[in-house]
This record gives sequence, C-alpha cells and structure tokens, in this order.
Amino acid sequence: MALPTNVRVSLFCGKVCRVIAIKKGNRIGRLLPKIGLSTTSASRFLATTPMAANKPVDIKMTGCVQDEDPEVYELLKQEKRRQRCGLELIASENFTSKAVLQTVGSSPHNKYSEGYPGARYYGGNEVIDKIERLCQKRALELFKLDPQQWGVNVQPYSGSPANFAVYTGVVEPHGRIMGLDLPDGGHLTHGFYTAMKKVSATSMFFESMPYKVNPLTGYIDYDALLQSARLFKPRLIIAGVTCYSRNLDYARFRAIGDEVGAYIMADMAHVAGLVAADEAPSPFEYCDIVTTTTHKTLRAARGGMIFYRKGVRSVDKAGKEILYDLEKRINEAVFPGLQGGPHDNAIAAIAVGLKQAATEDFKEYAKQIKANAVALAEALTNLGYKIVTGGTDNHMLLMDLSPKKLTGSKAEKVFEFVSIAANKNTVPGDKSALNPSGVRFGTPALTSRGMKEEHMKMVAEFIHKALELGQEVQATSGPKLVDYDRVLKQEEPFKSKADALREEIEDFASPFPMPGFEDI
Repeated sequence: MALPTNVRVSLFCGKVCRVIAIKKGNRIGRLLPKIGLSTTSASRFLATTPMAANKPVDIKMTGCVQDEDPEVYELLKQEKRRQRCGLELIASENFTSKAVLQTVGSSPHNKYSEGYPGARYYGGNEVIDKIERLCQKRALELFKLDPQQWGVNVQPYSGSPANFAVYTGVVEPHGRIMGLDLPDGGHLTHGFYTAMKKVSATSMFFESMPYKVNPLTGYIDYDALLQSARLFKPRLIIAGVTCYSRNLDYARFRAIGDEVGAYIMADMAHVAGLVAADEAPSPFEYCDIVTTTTHKTLRAARGGMIFYRKGVRSVDKAGKEILYDLEKRINEAVFPGLQGGPHDNAIAAIAVGLKQAATEDFKEYAKQIKANAVALAEALTNLGYKIVTGGTDNHMLLMDLSPKKLTGSKAEKVFEFVSIAANKNTVPGDKSALNPSGVRFGTPALTSRGMKEEHMKMVAEFIHKALELGQEVQATSGPKLVDYDRVLKQEEPFKSKADALREEIEDFASPFPMPGFEDI
C-alpha cells in the first residue's frame, strides 16, 4: 500500500535538512520521483510544516545529561559530592562561580574562530570578535595596564601552552632560558630536566639552566642566579613558581636581566588573583612578558593569557628608540604556530571571571586567602610541623615531612582516603619528584566556600590527625607505598580509624556553601 504523501515527505525530510531548497537539477530533486513526490509538493510541504515535525530522528539534542547519559551524570554527582564534603587544599585549584560555569557551557562552544578579531579564517565571527575584545579589555583594566604600552593574548588553552608560545616566539628553538628548578618550586614548563631525561618539552626544544633556592632558608638565591646568568647568558629568565610561598623580587629579576641582556617573563599563574587585588607585588612594572592561568586565585574559567609590552624597549647610544616586537612574535606563536581555533566559550567565561575579579568583594576574598594561609601555616607550626621558609606571603605553604619520617606520597594517600585533597611536593634538597618529602597546601578553594582563620585551625587539626594515622600505618606496613595503601584501606584498626576521621571531616566541610550548580 502506498504511503500518504505527507508521510513520505516527512520520512524523507528526516534525512535531509528542512531548509534545503529543492530544485529539479540537484541530487535531492532527482531522488524525489523515486519516493513518488514532485519538487512542487515537497517544497510546499517543507514551507508549511512546523519545524518540530521535521526534527532529525534518533538524535537527542535537547535532553539534560541526567536523561541522556545517566552513567556520566552519576560520576559528575560523585565528583560534586567529593568537592562539597571534602577539604580542597590543592593550591592550584579553586571553585569558580555559577556564572562562569554557565558561560563555559554556552553557545560560543559551537564556533570556530581561527585567527584574531578582525582577521579570522572563518566567517560568522562578528560576535566572537566582540567577546574576545571584551576579554582583552577587561584583562588590561584589571591589572591597571595602559593599552598603549601593553597587549594581551587571551587564546592560550592553559598556562603551559602560554609559556611554550612565549618561548617559541621570543626565544626560538635551542635558545636559552633560565627558570626555578622544579624540586625548588618551579614548574615543569620552566625547563625541568634530570641527568637522565629531558622531562618537559621546554627542555627538549630549548636550552635551559635552572636556578635554585638556598637549601637552608628555602628562599631564592638571587646572587647565585646572577652568577649563573652571567655565564649562561639566557635569552629569557622566568620569574615564576608553582610551589614557593614567598613574594618574588621582580626588581631584582629586572636588574639581572638588564645586566645579561635577557627578557624577564613572569609566570604569575598562582598569584594572578592576588596581584589583581593588590595583595601581591605586581610583575608588570619590571617584566617584559607576563603569563598566567585564569582559574587559580583568579577564579575564572580554565585558560591562559599572555601579556606583552609594546612601544619603546630601550634607546641606543645614538639616541635611536628600539621598539618591542613581542606582539607579532607571541601572537603568531599562539596561532598559527601552536594552536588552532581558540576555545571561545572559555574566553567568554574568562571575561566573566575578570569582571568578577574587579569587584570589592573579590578584593576581600583575596585578602582572606592570604589570612587563611598564614593561619594554617601558624597552626601547623604550633602542632610541630616544619613549614618551608617558616611561613607564607601568598596562598600556599609547603610542609616538610622529613622530620616525621613520612614521605609526601604516603601523606597524600592518607589525606585522600579521609577526604582531604592535597598534593605531594618536593622540598629543597629532594632528589626525586616521584618520591618527595613534602606536601603543598593552598587556601583559595576553602576560602571560596567562606572559611576564615578560625576554620583553618580546625583544618590543621584534621591534617595532624591524618598524618598521625599515616605514621601508625607505616609502622605496620613498612616502607613500600603499595603495602602502606593496602594496610590503610583494608586492615584494622586503621581502616576504622580512617573511616571515623573521614566522617568527622565531611561533617565539618559539608555545611559550607559550594559555588556552582547544585547537583553537578
């Protein structure tokens, strides 16, 4: 039996786009007679039938994740519970706002926009250009920068690509860089390598020499840095850290750079929010380039930014002005050098976070981050723990567990099992990043949940109880981490003690407000 015309058209149109113009000469027009339709009847049907009648079949585009993928939804709920019920003390993590999260999942996710505002390789970027320019404008305003003297690239996917783009554009392959050694608090992208292996891509493609901290004080040894720079003659010196609890002396970096003819690049990823709120020294007065992530203390969406100087760099002996050429070098290194299309949804969400960071509320938040870090360091010191450098100037602190005969890896294991999130970390003098003697703590995330100094004293008590349990476990398990993990999680009385401590911690943490969406 022949199907009615409207049914045949509907079935056909489920396989093609409703808005395609039907012409006798095209492929669709040639197919129509095979299902008993004329181009006139098909066109009339498409013009008068509601869109809902012609939606694609077997493709679910409007359902929520809980309906479309219950398995992933359950995992998202589990992660949300972990964040809400635990103590998030990883220094590089934070809880961003609901507005930022909404923007990350918004329509710019769908767009490709290779290139830069006004010079794209795709059409349809009129609004995307406005979003990116707004993000750039807010970034410069937040850090009080004159757009005639500074520019900013907001396209890097994160801090690591931002750093690599700077090296690629400014240093060029096999050029020389100097950064703080990873065991002393530097980042992988600052050129880390070992005697046996070039660990990061930075050390593979560029020649790097580390500078160090004084092993007795934990402070950067600027005199030794100067001596090394005189010999090594780097093209670029990195003033940046991933685990260093003291303010950097940017003026000293500038003086060293001037003496050896090096660019100074600040990597302020960890302290960008503090800099924006005037709670940490600004690198912009002294540096040629500043890179940052956007999601740590700055509390925006995940991404990266590169600030670069413009205008006059110096004046030669003849009085001729020498201009910076960083803008072209860096922009071309980001795209097309290292990246394709930028993540426009992230750029929009970064813009939202930058606006929030310009408020008085954010300044109070940044001030509280520091107060909480100081309070946590003091409380742990009073409990008998060694804090590297004796305290903190920023949002993080580094605990040296070598006097307790417990490794950072074992501390991290017991912390995780009782709902404390922290990370093992090298301390000055450590030989291996895989078997470090320390643990790094940070206060941005707990501060975002409204915790104050008095709560840090309780957090310190929980840390202390967990480490005491870890020492008890080690006395039974012996030195191997695999045995330690098994005894902690399976053998009594350790498992029961851990369960009780976890319940105590979660009862403490759960009532504090949690930014973002309610369930995921």
